[in-house]
Amino acid sequence: CGSDDTTATDTGAATVTVETAQGPVEVPREPEKVITYDIGVLDTIDTLGGEVAGVPEFAMPDYLSAYSDAPVVGSLFEPDFEAVAEIDPDLIIVTGRSLEAMPDLEEIAPTIDLSTDEADYLGSVERNVRSLATIIGEEDAAEDALADLQADVEETRAAGSEAGTGLIVMTSAGEVSAYGAGSRFGLVHDVLGVEPAVDIDSATHGEPVSFEFVAEADPDWLFVVDRDVAIGETSGESAEQVLDNDLVARTTAWSQDQVVQLDPMAWYIVSGGLTATATMVSDVADGLAS
Repeated sequence: CGSDDTTATDTGAATVTVETAQGPVEVPREPEKVITYDIGVLDTIDTLGGEVAGVPEFAMPDYLSAYSDAPVVGSLFEPDFEAVAEIDPDLIIVTGRSLEAMPDLEEIAPTIDLSTDEADYLGSVERNVRSLATIIGEEDAAEDALADLQADVEETRAAGSEAGTGLIVMTSAGEVSAYGAGSRFGLVHDVLGVEPAVDIDSATHGEPVSFEFVAEADPDWLFVVDRDVAIGETSGESAEQVLDNDLVARTTAWSQDQVVQLDPMAWYIVSGGLTATATMVSDVADGLAS
């Protein structure tokens, strides 16, 4: 939770202490120019009615298309320090992909780490939403949005706990990786109550698996993320084409038409954002209801 207590610096600027992935940090309140290296953070600020002065170079989802022409300050991983200096930001926000650059960015402006915790995805999203809301002065909007999100989570969890077993897979360049509880896609199991079909290593990049593995796991539900779509790669096979084979067809999920295609942008790129998280929950809810 963010603190609503503000203090004034020697220059008269108001500051506020907020919770981050690295503990409480004092930052400017209502900064004029914010740079973020995370699309999820951009999502949350935009959803709450704030503005961002610099963004990483990436093809934005439709609802963030207003930022397609915003000043670019590097990639998701590496800053363009000249572009950052030109903006002269009041606050810089990094997450996991850009975390290594934090020490250098701190030389330019106050910098905070709002990475999400894969072991407590929803809890860290709530923390980040409240922290960002405190920074930009939109606390009421944040609490309203989080209340709506929690209601959707509870409704979906009720369905998830009765759905049977599930397996989360991601396809990329024709290869398949599986994800379990505690992983980057673990929301399906950890929060929304779907029983894992099999124990999976919770590594960020998942566990490479074969089609035989999927067949032997025999999930009641198959939840699919198409990474190629998320990163704009269109030359290969779609996730549906990759998984359309005799082995996967043996599963209960495939034979019962219980394969849920998850929004790849929300789950892979904008994960952690307020709107993206709501989309993630609705993906599972809608899939289970179909």
